[in-house]
Amino acid sequence: MNDNGVDRIQRIQKNPVFQDLYIKLQDAEAGRIFCKHTMEHFLDVARLMYIFCLEDGESINKDVVYATALLHDLGRYDQMTCGTPHNVASAEIAGNVLKECGFTDDEILSIQKAIAGHRAPHGVDADKLTAYLYRADKMSRNCFSCAVRSECNWPDEKKNEWIVF
Repeated sequence: MNDNGVDRIQRIQKNPVFQDLYIKLQDAEAGRIFCKHTMEHFLDVARLMYIFCLEDGESINKDVVYATALLHDLGRYDQMTCGTPHNVASAEIAGNVLKECGFTDDEILSIQKAIAGHRAPHGVDADKLTAYLYRADKMSRNCFSCAVRSECNWPDEKKNEWIVF
């Protein structure tokens, strides 16, 4: 990641909208017994996505990967309070935050598309960023070692029953 990329990711992390929604989400999920949407989750998703890029020889900018992962679940607070599907809310939030953080219009559209589509599995023809986000989001969860796995409402076919790589 070049200096501009590092700066853009730091700007996302420090962005007032990101900070406000992140804190609200943490507060809203404080008593949640299932997977939470913490910075650890966002960074796990980013790191997995970037590994997928490297393994496939893709040249997606690391800061685009990290921006996508940092913002992909930020709309969960809107889902909890207003009923808006979190992928829709997150894509909208991302557009505003990314513009303020120096991302190009093309990058913003690509990131928004990935975030909006990250809840559904994609075939081989899906764009890479969307497919990587979906895969990383699911693989980031360690269902096989979760103490409340039997109570989780995720269907069994979505749960990670063992370490996958």
